[in-house]
Amino acid sequence: MHQHHNHEHTGNIRFAFVLNLLFAIAEVIGGILTNSMAIIADAVHDLGDSLSLGAAWFFEKYSRKGRTANYTYGYRRFSLLGALINSVVLIIGTVFVLTEIFERIMNPAEVKADGMFYLALAGVVINGLAALRLRRNKSLNSQMVMLHLLEDVLGWFAVLIASVVIYFTGWHNIDVWLSLVIAVWVIYNAVKGLVSVMKVVLQASPKEFDYDKTIATLAKIDGVKNVHDLHVWSLDGEYHIASLHVAVADKHPEKDIQMRQEIRKYFDQVNINHVTIETELPEEAEDCEYKDC
Repeated sequence: MHQHHNHEHTGNIRFAFVLNLLFAIAEVIGGILTNSMAIIADAVHDLGDSLSLGAAWFFEKYSRKGRTANYTYGYRRFSLLGALINSVVLIIGTVFVLTEIFERIMNPAEVKADGMFYLALAGVVINGLAALRLRRNKSLNSQMVMLHLLEDVLGWFAVLIASVVIYFTGWHNIDVWLSLVIAVWVIYNAVKGLVSVMKVVLQASPKEFDYDKTIATLAKIDGVKNVHDLHVWSLDGEYHIASLHVAVADKHPEKDIQMRQEIRKYFDQVNINHVTIETELPEEAEDCEYKDC
């Protein structure tokens, strides 16, 4: 049953990837034919989405491999490569689009509103269909991709409105200003995503993790004298790891087991997936070279 769920999971991502990629290519062609910078700007965004979906699909299949002697944590961290590539490609592509937008501002051009309308309508339907398909997946990765696709639906809805405005008023400049808004929004999110990836690469603590509160809470557990050398980092932005040294009054097996259970229970409550605990007697803790880490 679990294996069937995994196949369905990757199948939904594959479906969204293929649909998004084909439509992104159609967008580029349609943007050129309709002379719409808003559509071309969104095409760059959707190509980035396709790259992200492709990476998600590849790594979803690849992550099924168990850990090995070389990759003792498994292959989860490989997903960062996809996120890094996606962010860089989006930034480069959007900068190119911005130069084209500024050129269009200096030299306005007429936009074909009817073609723009039908492409926008297709964009709403196709991205909406892909988002609905991914709604069945419960993983955080799939949920974030689904939210991204829903944002695309809203973007295409804005293009749809712009095409109607151009058709009835002849105000062609709305296309340029709308494309500028889309491009700025895309590059903002791409940079934001790149910063998030770099924080994981540099082993920053998860954003929601409270270091001082953790130290204070663990120190109240029966048998714990002090906690030091606490390190928390994320493997891939979703799977979090912690290691710590705990000074204890004495190393009594039963008390040690209970204390470790309490510590693991706390870390489970704050969404830390893997914990390594090293216990020490007070005199050992005093000599610990990592005490101030």
